[in-house]
Amino acid sequence: MKVSNNRQSFSAANDVLERTFNNTYNGIAIVNLEGNWLKVNQSVCDLIGYSRSELFNMDIDSIVYAEDLGVHEKKFDNLINGKIDKYRVKQRYFHKDGTIVWLHISVSLVYFKQGRPHLIWQFTDITKRQKNHGKLKAMLNVAEEQNERLTSFASIVTHNLRSHSANLMSLTNFLEDDFSKLNQNENFQLLKQAVENLEDTVSHLTQVAKIREIEDSKMKALNLYDFVKKGIYNIVALAQNANATILNHIGEDVSVKGIAAYLDSIILNFLTNAIKYRSDERALIIELNSEILGDFIVLKVKDNGQGINLEKFGDSLFQMYKTFHYNEDAIGIGLFITKNHIESLGGKVTVESEVGVGTEFSIYLKRVPNI
Repeated sequence: MKVSNNRQSFSAANDVLERTFNNTYNGIAIVNLEGNWLKVNQSVCDLIGYSRSELFNMDIDSIVYAEDLGVHEKKFDNLINGKIDKYRVKQRYFHKDGTIVWLHISVSLVYFKQGRPHLIWQFTDITKRQKNHGKLKAMLNVAEEQNERLTSFASIVTHNLRSHSANLMSLTNFLEDDFSKLNQNENFQLLKQAVENLEDTVSHLTQVAKIREIEDSKMKALNLYDFVKKGIYNIVALAQNANATILNHIGEDVSVKGIAAYLDSIILNFLTNAIKYRSDERALIIELNSEILGDFIVLKVKDNGQGINLEKFGDSLFQMYKTFHYNEDAIGIGLFITKNHIESLGGKVTVESEVGVGTEFSIYLKRVPNI
């Protein structure tokens, strides 16, 4: 009676294992060391489209993608030699309908009757994941190509503009030589300074086109007061036309770590934005201040312009192609680029604003340590 009970228990256990094997969601197969199917569950058939009888009458390699035929070899040898207990591989199979199925296969070694070794293969379908990976890789390749094109474009623009700016500089020098009294003309002096600033801008164009994180070792100590002064000078005509007052309260000894081209671009963008979005109800006043906060110098650019509805636009303020006022000149890219420049220098930018009152941007720039 005891023997009979043991046989019944053994039979029941086998029945549970058989039902588990056949009904598990993932594909499971038993394969001999020669690579022949011995047993497969329905999930394997569903994954690659063949019935059990079809699989048992074909060589596994006949439906494996040619480039993936050898993916098991090294790991299989280590498994058989006892160096590892199990391994995983990714392998492509041809579905019966001709499509390619990506499978993640977990392989382990087991011993059945009479100590004969067999392999347990467990299959997971990763086709969708691999397709998404392929799409991402394609997108990255496109981005890389676009970046190369932008770099080439920047080089061409830099070369051509350098030629034009050199010509303009030569012309101003010729005019000075021919008309000595021009030195006393304020507009000519503004023109001459503008040409000199153009040369600086051209020399920085290539760097400005590449938004990337800058290593500390590649950044220089830059006098913030001088850069703000230069930025104000560069927009003096815009400020005069807008009847704007710009107040530079930056200390003359305040320095930050950065790249000249980026700092130029950051300051100019905030100044021109303040002018562009001024209020029609009052004369525009722009104030620039700075304060030390830990390892940062915080450059504050405050205006009494239209202001921004931060409850409505705060989350998208620095996103590309986002605009917040009815200004036909706005294309929604300036703040996006400026934020990236600031972050590439290891800083950040915050904003406080109230509609009808004005806006204050706080730009965190790395402070030059005291020596």
